[in-house]
Amino acid sequence: MIELFWIVGAYLLGSIPTGLLLGKLYGIDVRQEGSGNIGATNLYRTVGRKVGIWTLTGDCLKGFLPVLLAWKLGLGEPMQAWIGLAAFCGHVFSIFLLFKGGKGVATALGVYLALAPLAVLGALAVFVILVAVWRYISLGSVVAAAVMPVIIFFRPHTPQLLIATALISAMVIAKHHGNISRLVAGTESKFKA
Repeated sequence: MIELFWIVGAYLLGSIPTGLLLGKLYGIDVRQEGSGNIGATNLYRTVGRKVGIWTLTGDCLKGFLPVLLAWKLGLGEPMQAWIGLAAFCGHVFSIFLLFKGGKGVATALGVYLALAPLAVLGALAVFVILVAVWRYISLGSVVAAAVMPVIIFFRPHTPQLLIATALISAMVIAKHHGNISRLVAGTESKFKA
């Protein structure tokens, strides 16, 4: 029963639409602006750098905090992995947005930072290099997501951690289907610092 409490709690925390709430503070509904996404990149482009960073931080914390708390309370890696997956699913399929949501990159980052912080360094290096060279946030996000389960596979892990990581990464990639189509077509927007 306690496991169900943790899963539901993590899902509800993940469901809080950080970007939408921050956009409302500035008088806009980000679902009607830019790409229509509630994530940090769209907030960065439509509201500004500061709000984009706040959104990134808030979305990341939604994934990080429940897993960290579970670890602090002595729950093992298998349960931490399911809690992280639940928080991520909350962001992507928010109950507050009729099971719609963001693409999950920042929330996935938060989950990964809590579950496997050293593995994040490898995926982050891939992200930074790709964005620095080609200036596409979506490209960096998709490839970093694909790399993460591979890194986890080659380090000590429980089956639950590998499964949760693979599912999170698959959903991040799937949520970027429009970006992938635009990358192939050469019409994807480049990141401007």
